[in-house]
Amino acid sequence: MAVSPHEGKLLVLTPGLGAVATTFIAGVERVRNHGAKPIGSLTQMQAIRLGQRSENRSPLIRDFCDLAPLEDLEFGGWDVYADDGFDAAKRSDVLSYQDMEPIEDFMRTIKPMTAAFDKAYVKNLDGPNVKQGATKMDLAEGLRADIRNRMEETGSSRAVMVWCGSTEVYKRPSTCHESIEAFEEGLRNNDEAIAPSQLYAYAAIMEGVPYANGAPNLSADCRALEELAKQKGVAIAGKDFKTGQTLMKTILAPGFKSRMLGISGWFSTNILGNRDGEVLDDPESFKAKEVTKVGVLDTILQPEIYPDLYKDLYHKVRINYYPPRGDAKEGWDNIDIFGWLGYPMQIKVDFLCRDSILAAPIVLDLALFLDLANRAGRSGIQEWLSFYFKGPHVEEGHVQEHDIFIQHFRLKNTLRVMMGEEPVTHLSESYVGELA
Repeated sequence: MAVSPHEGKLLVLTPGLGAVATTFIAGVERVRNHGAKPIGSLTQMQAIRLGQRSENRSPLIRDFCDLAPLEDLEFGGWDVYADDGFDAAKRSDVLSYQDMEPIEDFMRTIKPMTAAFDKAYVKNLDGPNVKQGATKMDLAEGLRADIRNRMEETGSSRAVMVWCGSTEVYKRPSTCHESIEAFEEGLRNNDEAIAPSQLYAYAAIMEGVPYANGAPNLSADCRALEELAKQKGVAIAGKDFKTGQTLMKTILAPGFKSRMLGISGWFSTNILGNRDGEVLDDPESFKAKEVTKVGVLDTILQPEIYPDLYKDLYHKVRINYYPPRGDAKEGWDNIDIFGWLGYPMQIKVDFLCRDSILAAPIVLDLALFLDLANRAGRSGIQEWLSFYFKGPHVEEGHVQEHDIFIQHFRLKNTLRVMMGEEPVTHLSESYVGELA
């Protein structure tokens, strides 16, 4: 599989210039100019084994794959608030002043473009920096113009878009999502089934820009936009960044299953106080998040195959808006398990995490991997990027994979194949002759 080399600057566009986006942008600038370490990023810090173990070939992914270097990244974004990158980061209160002060001049160059926004889809959010247009098609065309203008301003040769905006109200696919013709007709007729996030996805794909959805919104994951992505040769991925509590579930649940330990109940609650928490305080936005958070255990545990262990599992998820906590989210889990002869045990997990700190390296990896996929001619849904999402976007008829270890294995094997190496099976080398 031929991968065209990276040439020129890569523009990373973020619908949403809040806590996640500003933490990502500020972090990249700290890494490339101030000696910070890109901890949490596979593209920057992880090695990849090539061939048999005895060959001792384990380069860093960034050296093995033809990824855009951090020095080539440019940034742009949209937000309902007009704050520049520095003021937006200060308002988000994720990074300390000591980290922000040396990059203030740079962050102030990041000025949000007017957002395609409708309060009906994010009820607990509002702001003045909003596009005006008679139809949703007008708004989408405005976003397309923004992409072209920002690429010209930054001198970028390529772009990627990663949704870092808020969670919209829960939506199911409608008739306007069945084909690109129906979708474009819906844009012209202001179909209420088309949410703002879909305007960004449409604009990106039409401009040949790979798109990843970091929220649980119905976005590029509909037949119309999947079809458009293949027509335009554009890579897409989603949805909903896997950061805090769900990250822990996809680590722990495969471990319980591997040891054939039963689970009778898994109660999860979250408290957070950032903009995401405020938005999720609306029941309709929470519904979209709940769907992606709740679905992981059934897929991992396979209760239809292991009814004695998981058939009667009771799974409950709560999210509570608690302003004093800010971006320092707390995810608390009570897990009731049982073992030999059915004897009960309990596990308590209290993850005092920083949501945007965990999400920022995901944005970076998705931007670089999607750019790589596009240059490799991989269009449409990129299932190999499921590693980064709570609700992985998969082809129709495919089953989502939520086991983080299987996701990670698939991601690395995809990179190996993309770069002309053999996939790794992890069979012991002593068996090679016997299996030939």
